[in-house]
Amino acid sequence: MELELRHLRTVRAIADTGSLTKAAATLGLAQPALSAQLRRIEKALGGALFDRDHTGARATPLGELVLERARVVLPAVSELQAEAVRFANARGALDRFRLGGTHGPLLGGLVDRMAAAHPSAAVSTYTSWSVDEIASLVIDGRLDFALIGTCGESAPPLADRLVWEVVGVDPVFVMLPENHPLAAEAELDLAALADESWADVPGDGCFADCFTAACARSGFTPVSVFETDTSSVVHLVQVGRAIGLCRATFPPTPGVVTRPLAGAPLSWRHLVGWHPHSPAADAAAGTVAGATREAYAEAVSRSPSYARWLGAHPRFGTVA
Repeated sequence: MELELRHLRTVRAIADTGSLTKAAATLGLAQPALSAQLRRIEKALGGALFDRDHTGARATPLGELVLERARVVLPAVSELQAEAVRFANARGALDRFRLGGTHGPLLGGLVDRMAAAHPSAAVSTYTSWSVDEIASLVIDGRLDFALIGTCGESAPPLADRLVWEVVGVDPVFVMLPENHPLAAEAELDLAALADESWADVPGDGCFADCFTAACARSGFTPVSVFETDTSSVVHLVQVGRAIGLCRATFPPTPGVVTRPLAGAPLSWRHLVGWHPHSPAADAAAGTVAGATREAYAEAVSRSPSYARWLGAHPRFGTVA
């Protein structure tokens, strides 16, 4: 029998779990089938790989040698597969712009700019609530660029494998119905909203925890938080069912006013990312990153009150 990658995965699973029973469950095999496979592997390699008794399975010296090699070979093969997929999907020169984004305010502006600047290139979009999913699609070569947001200073996903540029930083504003008693205030203390219900858009990351912590610092626990899509958040605010949480670049909406929170206790970073070894990397710095900053600046300009607020809060806004 010739040794295959699946055999190395079997050996690693037994070592990692310390038990044939647990390894069989991990691999989705029946234990007798796994035991038979292990005997064939040991026969091919010339000796026992594990000492087995009622307490579990422990690697023999030969087993340790095989495991040492397996822990190098298996990650290398996985990386090779990822690189191959990325290469196959890249198609050489960048004659298309596959943009992935969460449900933020900048994706439409970026699409408009890329389509105008590159009329012969295909521009496509993919949206998801999950920044992890968007980043993984860039790693796999199925998207060229990711346009995402992260809470505060939290790291973007796969930061060790993708290049990320921050294009803008927003405070988190609150959305009030236009007839709310506090709608006329220029700025609100979070504590003044302690008795309200809340609504926001779900996603990966720490925003929910950061919001709860900000409320705790203001002396209260949120009554309830509705996590739903953007349209539903707006509806809940319009009918007075909840106070919404939004980026300061949220566009003007009938029946709704947005207001800053005193001290800007919550913030949101807009980032664009790409794989450093893909054809997209050559187009990123000069074209896509610049167009994303332009889209962000346009989003800011659509909110005169936010533009005025930025004048007194220079740590927010466009990041050069």
